[in-house]
Amino acid sequence: MNVIRVAAVIRRHWLVLWRGPHRWFEIAFWPVMDAILWGSLGLYLSTAAGTPDATVVALLLGGITLFWTLTVVQMTVSLSVTDETNTRNLLNVLTTSVTPTEYLFGVAAFGLMKLTMTMTTISVMTALIYGFTLNSLGWNALPIVLLLIVNGWALGFIILGLILRFGPSAEILTWGLNYVMLSISGVFFPVSALPGGVGEYLAYLPTGLAFEAMRTILRGEPARANTLWLAALGSLIVLVLALAFCSWMLRIFRHRGFVTRYS
Repeated sequence: MNVIRVAAVIRRHWLVLWRGPHRWFEIAFWPVMDAILWGSLGLYLSTAAGTPDATVVALLLGGITLFWTLTVVQMTVSLSVTDETNTRNLLNVLTTSVTPTEYLFGVAAFGLMKLTMTMTTISVMTALIYGFTLNSLGWNALPIVLLLIVNGWALGFIILGLILRFGPSAEILTWGLNYVMLSISGVFFPVSALPGGVGEYLAYLPTGLAFEAMRTILRGEPARANTLWLAALGSLIVLVLALAFCSWMLRIFRHRGFVTRYS
């Protein structure tokens, strides 16, 4: 892996972000709107019964803040090809010396840069308005955030593979699958609350285990180490499978000449 080529990929996407003011909506607008929506809902529910309960607000704000960790990383990876296709630059990328591994590594690293900016924005806002910060989780926030980053990469690679295989129409999955993950991961509630006994099959989903650990800590209880280790193992398995799937889709993309869709 060539570090210079990886840095070139990062710089390419940074320049696109810097010169496109509308792209800052993903960093400074939508996360803030989500935090205000769920924070205000939590504040209302916590006082509806007559007795304020700060735990309700913390659960909703903690859930949406950590969910944006997953979302930002996923969207950065998923939309990387879209940026190339919109500028008819995909063929140029494929003919350069940048390998698929270097390109994906650069995109994943750039996702961490966007994540840092997004988390800074949303954390400052929630602290100023609701007095909530991820410091409430202590050092346990670190493994939970890392788990969600890995799962965000995995989901992004899967969507990227589908876009390569089925074309620009698959781009809708970038946003659509986020709502699926919002529901089945138990961001705001235990997966056992899902109807039809679905929660029994989703109880060991890595993202669900991460959010379960978050709720446990915010309730004032210590997070169980076996839960985090199980989530870590599941996350690594999902990431490996996602990379294998993306690599498979890229081979099909090349062998069947699907690049002509974008030229």
